[in-house]
Amino acid sequence: MAGQRIIPNIWCHRVAEQAGAFYASALPGTTAEVTARYPDEGLREPQRGFAGLPVTVDVRIGEYRITLINAGDQFRPQPSISFLLAFDPRDDDGDASATRRRVTAVWDALSEGGTELIALGAHPFSPWYGWIEDRYGVSWQPMIVPPEGERRPFVTPLLTFGGAVQNRAREAMDFYTGLLPDSGILSVVPHTEPRGPARPGDVLFARFRLVGQDFAAMDSGTSRTVPFDGGVSLEVRCDGQAEIDRLWRALSAVPETEACGWCTDRFGVSWQVVPSDIGELLQRPDAFAHLMSMKRIVIDEL
Repeated sequence: MAGQRIIPNIWCHRVAEQAGAFYASALPGTTAEVTARYPDEGLREPQRGFAGLPVTVDVRIGEYRITLINAGDQFRPQPSISFLLAFDPRDDDGDASATRRRVTAVWDALSEGGTELIALGAHPFSPWYGWIEDRYGVSWQPMIVPPEGERRPFVTPLLTFGGAVQNRAREAMDFYTGLLPDSGILSVVPHTEPRGPARPGDVLFARFRLVGQDFAAMDSGTSRTVPFDGGVSLEVRCDGQAEIDRLWRALSAVPETEACGWCTDRFGVSWQVVPSDIGELLQRPDAFAHLMSMKRIVIDEL
């Protein structure tokens, strides 16, 4: 199956369309498009107030896709899953000052109405880096990356393991990479000395790959962390019912959170295990209502 198989989904409280327009203006090479709407009738509580409104908005940052979910106030994005934005000086013919200006422009746009988590500036791992939570609660980490070696994707989701799952980043990477093809751990930089709840040998920063897509992970170096939840979930597109069933059995560890193809794994990360053609399947008569009654998706029952 070609294309981006794992799509980060961001939960928005009735503002997905506005958020999409914001990201299209703030991030380079980005577009936003409403891709599905709630039916005009036949909705159950609490969706009835959403009749005719967007369900999903696709944000495409270059070729990378993020989906915004328009829904209620059950969740809010948390910095436990953030997005690294890699700015490479090679795109500016090696002009580091031009690259710095590009990072600063994105930082300024995302900062409007947002909250600074780590100030933009020089850091040991990057000459120009910062961590910002934007007005919609989504966390971004724009940074200049080394202008040599393999090019990094512009967008990389970063999973930060803290609180109840502190120091389990390596365990999680082993688990995830064992589930999916074209997956593996690319690099691990360990903590060399204690840093908050992190111990020597725990993960300071790591890169891993799932079905050909880059992800990053770290064990939190501070006790001021928030757990994973449905505010940012990972939608994995499956090639048929057998793959849905296999991944559901492996990932679902919290039965009470199962709904509409959503499940929560042993680390608290939320997943959406869906068929690759979910958009087309939901065009079937009454498919949306059938989906609302499911936990694990059964394609033939949509």
